[in-house]
Amino acid sequence: MTRKFLMIVGGAAIALATGLAVTAPARAQSGAVATAMAQGSVGEQADGYLGIAGTVSAAVRAEVESVNIKRRAAYTDLAGKRGVTVQDVAAATGCQTLSGRVKTGQVYRIGAGPWQTKGAAPIALPSYCATAG
Repeated sequence: MTRKFLMIVGGAAIALATGLAVTAPARAQSGAVATAMAQGSVGEQADGYLGIAGTVSAAVRAEVESVNIKRRAAYTDLAGKRGVTVQDVAAATGCQTLSGRVKTGQVYRIGAGPWQTKGAAPIALPSYCATAG
């Protein structure tokens, strides 16, 4: 990928590693969202946002939307600081999340593809993540 994407990934990785704003929204999940993630009805997506993978209550749906709003705000802040798009920051963070934060048994989705359950092997990341490692 491009040097610009490497800078974004680097910024997102630094933010993830140091616990800056990009990770705060991810940690701000309610117990209900964590339970839904453990049950496979909510999962991480390559675009950097949570998604609904199954049937969930209105309260869990609202919490997922709240987490995503907080993530978008964090991505917007980092994008402004890096001079890149919000989508680029979100995608770079999605690469980091899929490669290191999705636990075995949790579900995830790449693009518009089907929801998948993480096994013991690493997740096959989208091609734009290739420079992240």
